[in-house]
Amino acid sequence: MLMSSGEKAATLIYGPNGFRVVKPGSYVLCAVTGEPIPLEELRYWSVDRQEPYASPEIATQRLNRDS
Repeated sequence: MLMSSGEKAATLIYGPNGFRVVKPGSYVLCAVTGEPIPLEELRYWSVDRQEPYASPEIATQRLNRDS
């Protein structure tokens, strides 16, 4: 997904039931693929690693990589 040049990445703190915006923006970058994830589509993250993921498959891949 391409983001427009005027959009900025957000900085978030990830919790077990949601996230808190520390620095406003419209998206975050997937910790594995680098793909932009619009905040309204963000569903997967690691509280322990404080990382966002673009899909459940990518989240599982990342979590299994360090197991």
